[in-house]
Amino acid sequence: MARIPAVSPHEAGPELAGTIGYAREMMAQIGGRATERGAEPVEVLAHAPELLRGVLALSGAAAEANRVPDRLKHLASLKAATLINCEYCIDLASQVSRRAGLSDEALLALPFYKTSPLFSDLEKLVLDYAVGMTRTPVDVPDGLFARLREHFDPAQIVELTHAVAIENLFSRCNHALGIGAAGFSEGMVCAVPERAPAPVG
Repeated sequence: MARIPAVSPHEAGPELAGTIGYAREMMAQIGGRATERGAEPVEVLAHAPELLRGVLALSGAAAEANRVPDRLKHLASLKAATLINCEYCIDLASQVSRRAGLSDEALLALPFYKTSPLFSDLEKLVLDYAVGMTRTPVDVPDGLFARLREHFDPAQIVELTHAVAIENLFSRCNHALGIGAAGFSEGMVCAVPERAPAPVG
């Protein structure tokens, strides 16, 4: 359960309630099923309506970007979510990745992607980038970036970078606010959180 209660429909007022309703429909469409807590991040964010509108606009723009295959972007986003250990995002991103063609075996092999035959060399490169971007501090060496440039043009690199960055934003917010899994992958295989690095000191 989230650390901050969701904004209820009667608290929201007509305009904000409509925005929340739209977001619920959008999350059900993205996740392939409607769940009771599917829109919880949106309902919590509704405490700051101006931020909610901005996040929805950002998400809409990201959804329209199509220079990079969806499978690669979803894979990179899922990897970021597992590294941050965001239950909500792992739940949703597992379902989204599955719907984009990722097998159950690949979902479970994600922590071992470097040695797994289930991922192509290009997918491993994209996963390396997602790992580097999700580290604190960010660790994207020149060599890794040069390898990306062999496969992606500048616009594609920007789109891929944005996909990982927006996942970091959402995962970190949800994790801090205590927003848990919503049931998008209920009854199905789900990627597993990866061990967080040891705390400094």
